[in-house]
Amino acid sequence: MAAKKPKNNGVVEKKLIGIADIVIGAAQRSQDPALAIPVRSLANVNFNAKRGIIEMGKRKQARTFFNVGMAKKFMQTVMVADALAELQRANLTTSLREIYYRTKHTIKNSNENTFDDQNESDPLIEDLEVTLEALREELHVRAENRGTVVGPMTIVDDGDRVDCTKLGNGGYSVPSIVEPEYIQIAKCSADFVLLVEKGTQWNRLSEDKFWRRYNCILLTGNGQPPRGVRRLARRLHEDYKLPVYVLVDNDPWGYYIYSVIKQGSINLAFESERMAIPKAKFIGFSSADPERYGLPRNVGIKLNDKDINRAKELMKYKWFQKKEWQNEIKGMLTSGLKFELDALANKDFQYLTNTYLPRKLKDKDWLD
Repeated sequence: MAAKKPKNNGVVEKKLIGIADIVIGAAQRSQDPALAIPVRSLANVNFNAKRGIIEMGKRKQARTFFNVGMAKKFMQTVMVADALAELQRANLTTSLREIYYRTKHTIKNSNENTFDDQNESDPLIEDLEVTLEALREELHVRAENRGTVVGPMTIVDDGDRVDCTKLGNGGYSVPSIVEPEYIQIAKCSADFVLLVEKGTQWNRLSEDKFWRRYNCILLTGNGQPPRGVRRLARRLHEDYKLPVYVLVDNDPWGYYIYSVIKQGSINLAFESERMAIPKAKFIGFSSADPERYGLPRNVGIKLNDKDINRAKELMKYKWFQKKEWQNEIKGMLTSGLKFELDALANKDFQYLTNTYLPRKLKDKDWLD
């Protein structure tokens, strides 16, 4: 797929070539080539309370070629960088999957493959993003579309105008790259964005035309929202000053999905600057809701050890230290139950659309 050439396309290509220069320069000096890769883990992130986002720290790890334990990963990193440089020269975009196949082969005179699984190549692209300070979109890599949007918005996609109010219940498939060079928001008259964790709830809300009744953008990432969905929500929030409300399950995983949208991701902290939405609100499903809305305990799911341990981890994160969030998580742990949004169907198939969300919005019943 041909790409529109970003303004800094040549800069990114030079950065990628710089990877090869490190190897060549070390070889000429008879030294061990090494790449300094920023550490992408909780130990190397800081929560900037003033800005309300997670920021990456300065810790780096050397990835060297002469270290037996690192040699293969070093080789793989250079191969992926070479493939990305090829994309820059050809002015093409490609998928994560195609990068994997482009760099996969059996090493000559051996039975060793360069890559055995895509799970090996995907993290290397993230490593290169943060090392080169070049976003995945700038590296011309896209992921599969995994988000959907419907509502009063018109976008321009590769020259085609798409009215998101006229796509039926199925909505518009959000691309993985939604930067202004690729996707333009020509018009938006919504009052807010409702970002829904699950596709099942999004389908219910879309079918019931909730977006029309409440003049909102209805967006989902079908689980942990991919970058394209998060970035689109951020653009709508930033460019059109739309509030963003997040609707997730009442479990540790739903809480974390909300925090990723609000503060940013631990693994991709370097993306927080353009992804995080510090003013996003948690509109549910909260620990108090089962009692508040009369849901029986038998529609709850017993917390397992993994749920409990994850909840306790979240309570230690600096961005969950607010009293309201400590009480929220403690409430779930005390009840011993987690509740899926689907449980609202116990009341009525349209309870989410006709009762739950309207009441939440009217009462401004959300967590910050």
